Amino acid sequence: MIKYISSQETLPLRSKMLRDNSPLANCLFPTDDIDGAFHLGFFMNEQIVTVASFFPKQYQDRAGLGYQLRGMATDSEFAGKGYGAKLMDFAISELNALKAAYLWCNARSGATQFYQKKGFKLVSSEFEIEDVGPHYEMILNLNII
Repeated sequence: MIKYISSQETLPLRSKMLRDNSPLANCLFPTDDIDGAFHLGFFMNEQIVTVASFFPKQYQDRAGLGYQLRGMATDSEFAGKGYGAKLMDFAISELNALKAAYLWCNARSGATQFYQKKGFKLVSSEFEIEDVGPHYEMILNLNII
């Protein structure tokens, strides 16, 4: 089941899966609670197993309402079961309802195939985010339905 969750509820999975068990305070994003931001969790038996955060942010000088995806993570015990894909489908539906033109992210290099399966396109060369690792910028055009 997918639900809207608070930014605080995303922190344990962000820490575990994305920040090498860093203290939760180190897993906060400055955009977590800005106007228009929302956070989703995929629940299995009352446990959050996948999280992702979305907030309005333009990609460079691209036209239209843009949203950035950050902090998408699935607990390793639940990886490969399609929960992240279902959460992404839900998010895309919500963003289409908001009339967003596109969704973009800084995808970890190891996750680019996941995003490509969802229709995202690579729009940058690989780059390094300090203390996190190699990434690519990727964009998904929305409201194509």
